[in-house]
Amino acid sequence: MANHKSALKRIRSNEAKRLRNRYQAKTTRTFIKRLKATTDKVEAQDLLNKVTSMIDKLAKKSIIHKNNAANKKSKLTKLVNSLA
Repeated sequence: MANHKSALKRIRSNEAKRLRNRYQAKTTRTFIKRLKATTDKVEAQDLLNKVTSMIDKLAKKSIIHKNNAANKKSKLTKLVNSLA
């Protein structure tokens, strides 16, 4: 167990940040699934803008790696462009 007051605070703040990161990552995954299930091009474009923004935020906060974010955005953009 932690011996210092600051270490106890770090434990509390790390847990709060972990929960926030999990929530944001899970929400983004849900939107990605919704985008992949979409067949309408206009709706997909709107969702792509929202998902791209969410992915960028995750990468900026180092919740996911920047290359992982780039790969996800690239694949989703190709998917949306392939819709008729």
